[in-house]
Amino acid sequence: MAEATTDAPKPAEKPRLISEADVTKYKTAGDIVNDVMKKLIELCVEGAKIIDLCIEGDKFIEEGTGGVYNKAVKGVKMSKGLAFPTSISVNNTVSHFSPLASDPLSSQALAKGDVVKVHIGAHIDGFAAISAETIVVGASEQEPVTGRKADVIKAAWNAAEIAMRLVKVGNKNFTVTDAVAKTAAAWDCKPVEGMLSCQQSQNVIDGKKRIILNPNETQKRDTESVTFAEDEVYGVDILISSGEDGKARIEDSRTTIYQKDSSVTYQLKMKNSRAVFSEVQKKAGAFPFNVRALEDEKRARLGLQEAVQHGLIKPYEVVYTPANTFVAAFHFTIALVPAGPLLLTHPPVWYKPELVKTEKELEDDDLKGLLSKSLRESKKSKKKAKEAEGNADDA
Repeated sequence: MAEATTDAPKPAEKPRLISEADVTKYKTAGDIVNDVMKKLIELCVEGAKIIDLCIEGDKFIEEGTGGVYNKAVKGVKMSKGLAFPTSISVNNTVSHFSPLASDPLSSQALAKGDVVKVHIGAHIDGFAAISAETIVVGASEQEPVTGRKADVIKAAWNAAEIAMRLVKVGNKNFTVTDAVAKTAAAWDCKPVEGMLSCQQSQNVIDGKKRIILNPNETQKRDTESVTFAEDEVYGVDILISSGEDGKARIEDSRTTIYQKDSSVTYQLKMKNSRAVFSEVQKKAGAFPFNVRALEDEKRARLGLQEAVQHGLIKPYEVVYTPANTFVAAFHFTIALVPAGPLLLTHPPVWYKPELVKTEKELEDDDLKGLLSKSLRESKKSKKKAKEAEGNADDA
């Protein structure tokens, strides 16, 4: 009798940190963010009030997320909505500018030639896609951006493209830090000091693994060196200044964007503080929120004070580089899936080389070589690289 043959057992598949269903939620959020970015950029015209743009942006995100994943699972509705409140930061304002009607700067409107950073985010079931890009009001192919404004935008976009190619499995965070600084230097620009890009997961946009830009000695010492790994997701925030050192400081803008810090526990003493904190948990969960979203602004401001003082809630402060400098920003969300890096957000809506004319160009051969590569290597080129390695070993 013939002996029965048994198939060799297949090696167990490594469990995925993010499922295909999770990736689909990230990408759906990314599609919503792209649609909203298109609408907002159309509204970024001379005379448009920043507060109106911020309110519209948040409304568009809520409408977009409200139209998907509406089927309750086991009787529970999926959480969806803003992953980052709309902020519109102009010229030397670095980020997080989203005024309230009561703020002294609430009447600020866009002017022709303003360098405008639009920053928005959406989440589906806690899987967030956050995006930012930079435009110049009134610029066109007939009247392109020139001078230092063009330099800083070109530097920021090239640095973002370099970062996209370096945030990959096996690479280290400080490789990105150094390459972004080197890229910015080609246009005589500097990354904004101490700005962070963070690992993301469900309901977390400020995870433990981080990339820091232009760190000072203390920040460099305090930032852990980490290696990017498979199935991780990162929100990468590239902020470049036309100033000499990239330093930024707090001025007279009031903070309006805050976020609950899940790692801190503290029993709030004041009744109003507890009520406001409860409202924050209910409306925003783990994500940043604008005070505008809370029921009573005056009560909210008072209630937030105790929570901020004890670290339960952290502020997203509005910071500025020196007057007569410009800051450009591009933010993208990327997943390191087994097939290679996957952009979860879309390429910029506004930026194209014809709109931004600068006399400076990237000279570094290594960086130019990196830019010439596609984000994800094709199977053919991977095979060729492996064959080349094999031949080298045989030689």
